[in-house]
Amino acid sequence: MSKSEDKDLSEKNLFELIAPCHFGLEAVLKREIVDLGYEIVSVEDGRVTFRGDAGAICRANIFIRTAERILLKMGSFTASSFDALFEGTKALPWEMVLPRDARFWVTKATTNQSTLFSGSAIQSIVKKAIVERMKLTYHVNHFDEDGDDYPIRVFIRKDQVSIGLDTSGTSLHKRGYRKLVGKAPISETLAAALLMLTPWNKDRVLVDPFCGSGTFPIEAAMIGANIAPGIDRDFAASAWGKIADKKLWYAAYDEARDSILKDVEMNIQGYDMDPEIVKCAMANAKDAGVDRYVHFQAREVKDLRHPKHYGFIVTNPPYGERLEEKAALPALYRTIGESFARLSDWSMYLITSYEDAEKYVGRKADKNRKIYNGMIKSYFYQFMGPKPPKKNG
Repeated sequence: MSKSEDKDLSEKNLFELIAPCHFGLEAVLKREIVDLGYEIVSVEDGRVTFRGDAGAICRANIFIRTAERILLKMGSFTASSFDALFEGTKALPWEMVLPRDARFWVTKATTNQSTLFSGSAIQSIVKKAIVERMKLTYHVNHFDEDGDDYPIRVFIRKDQVSIGLDTSGTSLHKRGYRKLVGKAPISETLAAALLMLTPWNKDRVLVDPFCGSGTFPIEAAMIGANIAPGIDRDFAASAWGKIADKKLWYAAYDEARDSILKDVEMNIQGYDMDPEIVKCAMANAKDAGVDRYVHFQAREVKDLRHPKHYGFIVTNPPYGERLEEKAALPALYRTIGESFARLSDWSMYLITSYEDAEKYVGRKADKNRKIYNGMIKSYFYQFMGPKPPKKNG
């Protein structure tokens, strides 16, 4: 293995890790990574690359709230032909990470503004190239692939190829608590990122009047109690002995458990007009270990009242994606605006694809950020109330 190949994967026992995220939320993810103590390498549309040691793989998976997964970057190179893709992939030091019995496959290949555009062909060629590299190391012509899973992802942008091992396995939005979902749920990673875009903190009231299966209130409670999102799940890389020792995983889980704030008090509420979905939200909150922080109730948005000042509404109201639902949106958003206006000194943050939201809420948003919720172009409308007075002493 050449020195350049070795350096492409790791330099001084540091890896480059790629964290994909929702478009428009890169700054939130970057802040999380910096707060964990890691060096940012680059920030691009929909992903942040950073540098860390083997322990960073464990800590990033367990602690980061806003990334979709954590990829171990194997290397990058230019390829405008399938031959170049094959040779570039084969040149990477796969034997450093893949044992002989590894079960490896390309789970996804995405291309943008590139000569190569067939995802299935890219997947097939990358797989063949890795097999050829492995043959040189292990001196066999066939691999049973009956060991641990090593999923691989490929990104090609403007003919620049990046290949990474998916250390997370199951997407990081699957915390493990949301077994029951309602209609049009918001993902856990997106909910956490939107909450982190607001000035909300655990000492302020938070209400979601369209809580569905409870994602916003549950994510808020986990943030407030400093509960790591990955504390109750496992990850593909936890079985990768060549990369991160089991002791590193145990240490990261112990750090997560020690970081939980035990005596915190919060006022977080979730409402929905469907009593059955409210029951789902309660069950999800219990599974997440935050049921004592969140109060759920079957209630319509028109009945929203709260005696406290300086609270927050953070919500994902109906979008009216189906034609028959669109007719009801003007009245619904007018009701949202009226309920918000009754709350003294509150702020409201809502994500919706409904472009007339401001018109019917009856107020222009102070800020408006374009966010993609899945494949739906949405807007995060931010109606900001006054800051609470500073406490003396």
